[in-house]
Amino acid sequence: MRQNVVRRDRNQQVRTRIKTARRTMIAAIEAKDTETGETAFRAYSSILDKGAKMGIIKKNTAIRRKTNAANNLRKITA
Repeated sequence: MRQNVVRRDRNQQVRTRIKTARRTMIAAIEAKDTETGETAFRAYSSILDKGAKMGIIKKNTAIRRKTNAANNLRKITA
């Protein structure tokens, strides 16, 4: 297999994991479920960091998304 095919598949898997984690986080925030939200936030942050480390998303993009997620979570806990 060509290198770019293998890399594209791996990158797509990571992007899909990021989107799924974001959807889980948003669902928990909309339901105002702080416990699930905190768990989802930890998972989302971890996946974003891994994606940034692999170069699939940029470092500042990961930081921005984590900050926005944390602020949205803070709104429902306050």
